[in-house]
Amino acid sequence: MSDSDSGGGGHEQVPGRERKRFPGISSRAYEHPADRSALVALRKLSGFDTVFKALSGLLPERSLRLLFLSDSVRVGDQQFQHLHTMLLDACYILDLEKVPPMYVTQDPQPNAMCIGLDEPIIVVTTGLVELLDEEEMRAVVGHEVGHALSGHSVYRTILLFLTNFALKVAWIPLGNIAIMAIVTALREWFRKSELSADRAGLLVGQDLRASMRGLMKIAGGNHLHEMNVDAFLAQAEEYESGGDLRDSVLKIMNVLPRSHPFTTVRAAELKKWAESRDYQRLMDGHYPRRDEDKDTSVTDSFKESATHYAESVRSSKDPLMGLVRDIAGGAGDLGGKLRDTFTGRGGTSTKQGPGEGPEDPPGDADGGQRGSTER
Repeated sequence: MSDSDSGGGGHEQVPGRERKRFPGISSRAYEHPADRSALVALRKLSGFDTVFKALSGLLPERSLRLLFLSDSVRVGDQQFQHLHTMLLDACYILDLEKVPPMYVTQDPQPNAMCIGLDEPIIVVTTGLVELLDEEEMRAVVGHEVGHALSGHSVYRTILLFLTNFALKVAWIPLGNIAIMAIVTALREWFRKSELSADRAGLLVGQDLRASMRGLMKIAGGNHLHEMNVDAFLAQAEEYESGGDLRDSVLKIMNVLPRSHPFTTVRAAELKKWAESRDYQRLMDGHYPRRDEDKDTSVTDSFKESATHYAESVRSSKDPLMGLVRDIAGGAGDLGGKLRDTFTGRGGTSTKQGPGEGPEDPPGDADGGQRGSTER
């Protein structure tokens, strides 16, 4: 599927079309299993409840609201009316009764966030508004409304505060380690919550191509005529399966400081969900309701998350996950397997004659072939 003929930035008016509504929908309907499990783990983090209660009284939320009110543009009937209409539409589709305040703030960096402890507020930057077209922006607004419905804004606000706070106490060794442990856990959870919110954005926009275009623009700017969805998704495939164990470790190190998953990964995850039976059932009106949330079993949630992670390990093409599978399966020559995986040395074994040693394939100094999958 190519988007080379799609429109660029600005606010191109598209024909109105009917979108399905989800009365009483629970956020469980679209939440990524890893989001739920990470959130449960976060709440069980030693000392987190104490820190959370303390921060609830310390965070300058009222000051934050006044700041956006005084130095940004509040979306409404008279200002950014097209965004206001999208916001009302997104809340209607996801059945969010209280519409969060929404602000546009001057910042060339394309970004959006949903923050707030008592009540969520949505903030989008001018860079994002200028970058995306109407349908792409609709998916982003739905994304942020999904954060609000899931209650993500509370933890996002704490993450922002603690990240800044960690910089101020960096000179205190033990204090900084304690804060960074919580920040790392929050970032891990928030990366998973972004996958959930991407799904909410798709439920609101109900246009997978628009969601994909938005992610591509965030990655490569307003140059859709130079980009292709299939090639973009192929990057995600190559990222997951390419390289050796050293690359796997580097992937982990690269993602740790980030609050969002990599854009190609988000696109691949969203496409996978859009093609799933769960998504089709949801679109057919079969989804968990909000009034059933109180009866949800925590144990069942853990089981579902555990099943998801087990399936992720089984299906992953990442070299590190392959090593995990081998260890779990009781690999005979674990030391040799670890050496081969780490150095990229692979291939099939061959019998050697007396006095003969293994020969490296020509053209590869590491003695192996790096697995790069192309689509």
